[in-house]
Amino acid sequence: MMLLLDIGNTNLRWALSDGGPLGEVRVVRHGGAAPIDLLADWERLNAPERVVASNVGGASVASAIGRAIRAYWGLDVEFVQTRAQFGALRIAYPEPARFGVDRWLALVGAHRNVPEAALIVDAGTAATFDLLLADGRHLGGLILPGVEMMRASLLAGTLIPRITSEPTDEPWAVDTGPAVAAGSLQALAALATRLYDRLERQAQTPPVLILTGGDAERLIPAMDRPCRVMPDLVLRGLFEVVSGKALDIG
Repeated sequence: MMLLLDIGNTNLRWALSDGGPLGEVRVVRHGGAAPIDLLADWERLNAPERVVASNVGGASVASAIGRAIRAYWGLDVEFVQTRAQFGALRIAYPEPARFGVDRWLALVGAHRNVPEAALIVDAGTAATFDLLLADGRHLGGLILPGVEMMRASLLAGTLIPRITSEPTDEPWAVDTGPAVAAGSLQALAALATRLYDRLERQAQTPPVLILTGGDAERLIPAMDRPCRVMPDLVLRGLFEVVSGKALDIG
């Protein structure tokens, strides 16, 4: 039995695997530490044989999680690092260490789960956009503030009142707060459309637009290209790496 962890900037996702498909995925906000409700869940677990993690949440949460796992099961966490190549998957960054491990695992998960070219939009604290051809070539990507960070930065620098509602079905708004709320979603959706269309021209076939991350569902109403929500794509990629399931597609 393996315990797999995806430690993001805000949330921690975890699931168990006995070598088959991932079990139920649980999500908790970590706040830079090991949350009490997470520890309560782990107290009821049978001891895993391995604990493998992806971490972009920082050293403090990694240290706290590591201490808890050693206390419960006497295990050290195995932290996965970005690789330049995994089977046919090849990332575009010349320095793999500068490419976030969560983005890399999302590429692994996408390449393993869809045969077409893919645009992966990870809508979390930051919003990342990565373009992947069907043969495993990563073309590169972009990074923007995520929905909440985009709103918070605008509100912090202006006298606009705090947002108290989500946007309606229209892509515009008739009040200031909703206009900020709608703008944050529409900005990410508009960039996704632009990148999707460029990727379609390069791949010469319609790609798959994958939404993942904590705000994936919030983006759906703003999207004007077909999209597929895969909220646990990083964990799926982590499972593939731990299982050694690299695709060798020419």
